[in-house]
Amino acid sequence: MTADGSNPLISVQPNALKFVFELEKPSFCDLKVVNNTEHHVAFKVKTTSPKKYFVRPNTGVVQPWDSSVIRVTLQAPREYPPDMQCKDKFLLQSTVVPPNTDVDDLPADTFNKESTKEIQECKLKVFYVTPSTRGNSEDEGFKSYSDQAPDSNSAVQQLKDERDAAVRQTLQLQQELVCFYFGLADGNRIF
Repeated sequence: MTADGSNPLISVQPNALKFVFELEKPSFCDLKVVNNTEHHVAFKVKTTSPKKYFVRPNTGVVQPWDSSVIRVTLQAPREYPPDMQCKDKFLLQSTVVPPNTDVDDLPADTFNKESTKEIQECKLKVFYVTPSTRGNSEDEGFKSYSDQAPDSNSAVQQLKDERDAAVRQTLQLQQELVCFYFGLADGNRIF
């Protein structure tokens, strides 16, 4: 339920943005936006720090009962924040739009709060994690499962190893793609 008691137009997973924080390396977080209605729903992503993040798509229309993935990329940071704390926030606004509305056809005032349309908002906090701590919560889940089923420890370990290898490979490929996209070679600017 939203603050006014109505059902949310969209749901967002995860409910916070977590970025692996490494100096001079971009990092990203994917958000899955799910339309919970039989209506076409437009969304827009805003942030308190627009120069630090690259959001694509930052505006879109999600078909009824469908979903969309938004990639938020943290630009390569040049220095560590105090205590690795981040005060950045994101706001995802959503509103019902007419059927077959294309994102390019959205009126400029679609997300203007002064209009008569209902605009729902979802606030997301940003967290930084170090490369060594990025999987701890998932590992805890595996640990508790393997404690309950001692005969499957080796199978669980093998699955964890395969998962970790796949995650490392995926992250490497995604970082290479981001570096290529932003004109970076080996993490250094070309110009």
